[in-house]
Amino acid sequence: MTHLENIAKLFSKNFVENPVLETFEAGKIHLSSGKLVACDPVLTNDMPPFTTVFPVGEFPVLVHKERESNCIAYTEIVFANSPIVNWELATTESQKVQDLKGDEIFGYPVESGMGCFMDLDTQASLEKLELRLFHRKGADFMGIYEEFFHEHFFNEDGAIDQFALLKPDDEAKGNIFAFETGYGEGFYGSYIGFGPKGEPVKIITEFIEVLAEK
Repeated sequence: MTHLENIAKLFSKNFVENPVLETFEAGKIHLSSGKLVACDPVLTNDMPPFTTVFPVGEFPVLVHKERESNCIAYTEIVFANSPIVNWELATTESQKVQDLKGDEIFGYPVESGMGCFMDLDTQASLEKLELRLFHRKGADFMGIYEEFFHEHFFNEDGAIDQFALLKPDDEAKGNIFAFETGYGEGFYGSYIGFGPKGEPVKIITEFIEVLAEK
């Protein structure tokens, strides 16, 4: 079974049926332009969006944890209930699938232990927030993770959650679906399931490969 075939077996239905995985509803992400960015929001918050244009609006986001480790294995955005007829590796404008060799993938590197989905407009809001905080705090600015993300995942007693929906601009609808990435640092690819009319039905980012049952 190829990697894409495994993704298809796991995620082509409207539910995941695998004893290794446990699914959680995380809320809804708001996309204002349909230009979706996936990145480590601390390391690569200037990542370009995928070439696929997604619907505009609010869409459910799901977290799939590996039961044994309690680590996040996959994150998912669902755009429609249409049947999925094919899966493709998600790519940005400069990435060409034909340039890949063997088991190579395109994706994004993670060093902070955190990944995210966000609209391109929300990415701009995050950049503006970082600049405002930097100019306001000067030498006391500790970085966007400490100043914005940290409080949503940790407190003085340790971790409080593995995922969160965050708003970098209270006056805009756009939000960031941020989450811990598998076992931590790594390089992670995303995969898009398309419906019969070529419409994107869902997108998955994989952090821990879980083999589908035969």
